Amino acid sequence: MKRNGIIWLMVALLVLPVVATALSSCSKTVKEQPGLSDEEKARLEAERKARERKAQLTDAFLNQHVLFDFDKYNIRPDQEPVMRFKADYMTEFGSVLVEIQGHCDERGTEAYNMALGDRRAKSAMNYMESLGIVGSRMTTVSYGEERPIDPGHNEAAWAKNRRAQFVIVGE
Repeated sequence: MKRNGIIWLMVALLVLPVVATALSSCSKTVKEQPGLSDEEKARLEAERKARERKAQLTDAFLNQHVLFDFDKYNIRPDQEPVMRFKADYMTEFGSVLVEIQGHCDERGTEAYNMALGDRRAKSAMNYMESLGIVGSRMTTVSYGEERPIDPGHNEAAWAKNRRAQFVIVGE
């Protein structure tokens, strides 16, 4: 048993430097890569920055939710900037397809919350259409109270759970 452990340790010690070298060479910046013309370096750097920017915008798009008042499904004035951001994102990345999920807090019956979640999702979709996003790029679904983002049983938790959540389903 000890012999197998020693063999594996020796193999690991031999393989580790090779893996570390391979990984460190992948992390070189575009400017450090020899053999590339200045134009190629500039193009690759611009592509890297564009990917990084898209990743940051996508993270914000997915994690900023449209919040609703208790028992309401109209878009609140303080949520309009969130909606405009989402519309701007979908305009910039014109192939993105989304599912708008309607959510509720735990108060109310299951049937009532499913219907309210549906109205919230459709309200968000209609607002997006009013901002110029084509309806065929969006679908809606209601989860009612089934998927709380905050499991608490107080107003602070309920306020987070009353939301329309955008999920990217295709590009």
